[in-house]
Amino acid sequence: MKRLTLLRHAKSDWDDPVARDFDRPLNHRGEKAALLMGQFAAQRQMQFDMLVASPAVRVVQTLETFFTGLGESLDARWDRRIYLASSPTLFDVIRDLPESTDSALLAGHNPGLEELILDLVPDDGANPLREDVEVKFPTASIAVLDLKIERWSEARENVATLVSFTRPRDLDPALGPGTR
Repeated sequence: MKRLTLLRHAKSDWDDPVARDFDRPLNHRGEKAALLMGQFAAQRQMQFDMLVASPAVRVVQTLETFFTGLGESLDARWDRRIYLASSPTLFDVIRDLPESTDSALLAGHNPGLEELILDLVPDDGANPLREDVEVKFPTASIAVLDLKIERWSEARENVATLVSFTRPRDLDPALGPGTR
């Protein structure tokens, strides 16, 4: 069994006049959410053997703040394929993970991460968390999936159980929709 934890970047600053989307930084609310999610991961004693992440500025900043909250850091394997990737591309990234890795953290973007969860977890009504993700996978959310595979190269549709799905607003209602 392999464990895959997905972290969507925190809320970015649309008011920042950057030339490229890739360079958009986090806003204050995003920083607060990323820190809170890192603290949550620490409380849950989440552990990761490997981090693979999009090199976009908002993901880099999310991870820096997340790891501050977690109280430890992990060197990232930056993978440009993750930037705005579709689910099939994310499957390729997962299949390329080293087989010695049992628990990976993948940090990136929507809609790809949401699509990946919906592809990995069977749509059989057995997991109400899947339905929550189907509604929305908000910024700074964390999803933990257990994949019923022995090797990452075996990753495919309908092999995962969504163990947990946590949104920043689940921990602090002030980080919910419509708040600043």
